[in-house]
Amino acid sequence: MQGKKGVYLMNKKDWKNIFALLGALAGAHTDVLVSLVLLSVLQAVRPFVAVILTGTLVDAVYEGAGMKELFGYAAAGVGGIFLMAAVESVVIMFFNRKLEYMQEIQALPLNKKSMAMDYEYLEDTEIHGKRERIEKFGGWSLMAIVLSMLNKLLVATVTVVMAVFVVFPMFIRSNHAVSKGFIGSWLMAVLFLAVILLLVWAEFKAGGYFNGKVAMVRKQISGHEARSKYYLDILGGHEKQKDLRICKQQTLYEKEFGNIAFHMKKAVDQMAHFNVLDIFTQQSVSALTGFLVYVFAGVLACAGIISIGNVVTYAASILKFTDAVGRMAYLLNRLKRNAVFAGDYVEYMNLSQRKHEGVIPVEKRKDGRFQVEFDHVSFRYPGSETYVLKDLNLKFEIGEKMAIVGKNGSGKTTFIKLLCRLYEVSEGCIKVNGIDIRKYDYEEYCDLFAVVFQDFQVFSFPLGENVASGCEVDTARAEDALERAGMGERYKRLPEGLRTSVGKEFEESGVTFSGGEKQKIAIARAIYKDAPFVIMDEPTAALDPESECEVYAGFDKMVGNKTSIYISHRLASCRFCQDILVFDKGRVVQRGSHEELEHQDGLYRELWEAQAQYYA
Repeated sequence: MQGKKGVYLMNKKDWKNIFALLGALAGAHTDVLVSLVLLSVLQAVRPFVAVILTGTLVDAVYEGAGMKELFGYAAAGVGGIFLMAAVESVVIMFFNRKLEYMQEIQALPLNKKSMAMDYEYLEDTEIHGKRERIEKFGGWSLMAIVLSMLNKLLVATVTVVMAVFVVFPMFIRSNHAVSKGFIGSWLMAVLFLAVILLLVWAEFKAGGYFNGKVAMVRKQISGHEARSKYYLDILGGHEKQKDLRICKQQTLYEKEFGNIAFHMKKAVDQMAHFNVLDIFTQQSVSALTGFLVYVFAGVLACAGIISIGNVVTYAASILKFTDAVGRMAYLLNRLKRNAVFAGDYVEYMNLSQRKHEGVIPVEKRKDGRFQVEFDHVSFRYPGSETYVLKDLNLKFEIGEKMAIVGKNGSGKTTFIKLLCRLYEVSEGCIKVNGIDIRKYDYEEYCDLFAVVFQDFQVFSFPLGENVASGCEVDTARAEDALERAGMGERYKRLPEGLRTSVGKEFEESGVTFSGGEKQKIAIARAIYKDAPFVIMDEPTAALDPESECEVYAGFDKMVGNKTSIYISHRLASCRFCQDILVFDKGRVVQRGSHEELEHQDGLYRELWEAQAQYYA
């Protein structure tokens, strides 16, 4: 938590989030956590072998030990150090290999969650923000950074335990000195311990304060970072730079990016200032602690309470103790920052499934006919009070060709999103063959629809995989779908056929298709799916007039006897549909064929007459 004075401290919730993050890793990669613990213990214990060996050798020399005894001590100590170093090198190699691809390990459950979560979450900017914050560590993943920090934290913790184990006898001897009249020695030991703990606590509080300040500055610049990424993305692709250059927006871009850079530099300077103060405090406390340790050990040696070799062992151990405690304080404060992102990870992965999970299988009809009914359906997007669709009532059957027209924002695309269950209705229900679609098994229900959205996506996969939406491609079926979508002639000119990579992002031999060709590939994908419903949102928006004419002329061949729903702004493209729905302000205000609606007063005729000049 962050206190009133800006001290940043780990709390129960932070630890819970960190352990939840580790729990997600442990499920499939327990070996990573085992190697983490083993590596930490080895890294902490090995230096103490050298410290104890040095003290033992000094005492042995001081007491006049022979070369054979000294060699035995040295051989045992060096052998132990060598063996531990060998094991440590093997473990650290394994651990670091895991860290190298931790980004992919972390991404797997995140991507799985992203593909399985309710669609409405994908349009939620807050949810997007969580995902971006989780992945904002550049080449390193959140899991990798947390594991690296926990490694250092465990090393520091084990170091403290080892230091206490080594140094404790010195305080026992100091306490025994009371019986010999060395009262001052006992008091000095207590005072020394109190001063050391006070210095450590002061360093911990100072570290928390400075880290809190850094965290506050980091939070302030998060918005600037997002804008910076946006502007850098503009320079990363040729598509966006066309407008930038033609419209001569370079000056505007430079001004905006320069403003962001100024604020970023100012923030970085502030963080550097607090980090310097933090380091200065750590170094000062470390220097003062070292001075006090050697003074204390020297006084005890002069009093005959400990040996000369013990001075070396105890002084080095106490310094390791104070250094480790200081590092623990620093790491806990740094871990606090990452606990916030771990909290984002936990919240993202724990997003509840709001969509009703039905279990009824969809009826398999040989004739492929289904009746769809919108029964008093109203809808508003999450967080909005405005209805996009209001009290919508209509029925239609598979086998019909239906067009949906209307002005922008009238609810056309939302109608399709509800039909495909990307969103759940706010009020009323949608029925298929008389059954509320929420009661159907979701995966089976989705199989009813093949959709080409206006903002369709064609991926940098081989052409066949794009059409088949999978790795297994039925060659004859894919080629037929491309032919029916108007891509037949283009496909014949591709040297690698269905294995042709779409785009050159990953394959130099890939082909860069035009916008219209990509839209035809998306249409071919819908045909390949062979679903009872074929839905096309502005299906010819990216096509030239000749290609558009070709597509519309072949619609019957494309969809056969399936229900086809077309959303279009071009009313001329809807004339072949038997049923046209006219949307306005979330309601169906007219319905009929083109011939019927053309002769009725209303929105359809108004839109038709406004566009008629382009149809001549």
